[in-house]
Amino acid sequence: MKMLDRWIEGSARDLAKRTARRSVLARLGTLLIGGAAGIPLLPVARGAEPAARVPAPSEPSSDTPQGNPSACEYWRHCGIDGFPCASCGGTQTHCPPGTELSAATWIGICRNPTDSRDYIISYNDCCGKSSCGRDPCNRNEGDSPMYMPAKSNDINWCMSSKSNVYHCTISAVLGQAGE
Repeated sequence: MKMLDRWIEGSARDLAKRTARRSVLARLGTLLIGGAAGIPLLPVARGAEPAARVPAPSEPSSDTPQGNPSACEYWRHCGIDGFPCASCGGTQTHCPPGTELSAATWIGICRNPTDSRDYIISYNDCCGKSSCGRDPCNRNEGDSPMYMPAKSNDINWCMSSKSNVYHCTISAVLGQAGE
């Protein structure tokens, strides 16, 4: 055992004589920075809860399809591809019981017919139960090709959840689109 200790001590002393601390720290820093750059980035993740502090825009009359959150013609559904949660036991901003809100999302810009303003809409999938089974909505207004994933509705966005089983989609207002 003493021989092993002497050999390790001798090797460490020889290494210390041949290298400066600065060069060792520089190499270690390069290794850490290079390793961090190799970690792939995730898709757009905007938090698990829709922004609650955004003032709600005025809603059209619920007697019209543009004001009915369970209808495909609802004004916030201009970029939806799936089942609106309002027709699956949830609301336009909350998932139904037993499902989990996906942290990854796609966005769209929809015009509110009441005030004729454009709003940024975050479409979050609710995951964990089998698909809702109602008539799906497939409105692709403003949908971008797959090379812009943050604006594409053709991805299973439940990939950021515990379960990747899709149930329905909420459409939360993030804010008013820039002038």
